[in-house]
Amino acid sequence: MIYHVAVGDRTHVVELNGPKVLVDGLPCAVDFAHLEGGPIRSLIVDGVSHRISARRTGPETWDLHLRGRKIRAEAVDERTRAIRDMTGAGSGSVGPCPIVAPMPGMVMRIEVSEGDTIRAGQGVVIVEAMKMENELTAEADAIVTKVMVAEGQAVEKDQLLVDLAPIEAEENTD
Repeated sequence: MIYHVAVGDRTHVVELNGPKVLVDGLPCAVDFAHLEGGPIRSLIVDGVSHRISARRTGPETWDLHLRGRKIRAEAVDERTRAIRDMTGAGSGSVGPCPIVAPMPGMVMRIEVSEGDTIRAGQGVVIVEAMKMENELTAEADAIVTKVMVAEGQAVEKDQLLVDLAPIEAEENTD
């Protein structure tokens, strides 16, 4: 199976054939495992170990946290990429993703209200999980349509916390 994997601003061709892995045509020793009890994954590439926090944000997209940096990744199989190339799908911007809990935790602070206009990267909700406060941020400019939780509320993994709408959609509904 061949995947086109975009990590940050670079795209790599990853070919999986049983235990054999090729990245951009070069053999690569890879081991990947989900560590129980949270979003942490262990990734070993050519003998170098990496601990990654990964949160799925869409069918092919992930938010990765590696050594304090947030990185967006997208993995698309060869067939989906070919269809996108033929139809032009996948080009252009997509609307904002709703804010969901990355793991079970407690809502510590809600930094927005319904009707607020928010900018990409702006903090929306602070969730405490595993004794750490996690600031969940907007991925795109948006309007807050609904706050689904309250401060002090316990939440489950993937629970919808704040729903967002594209700014254009809200502006055109007069």
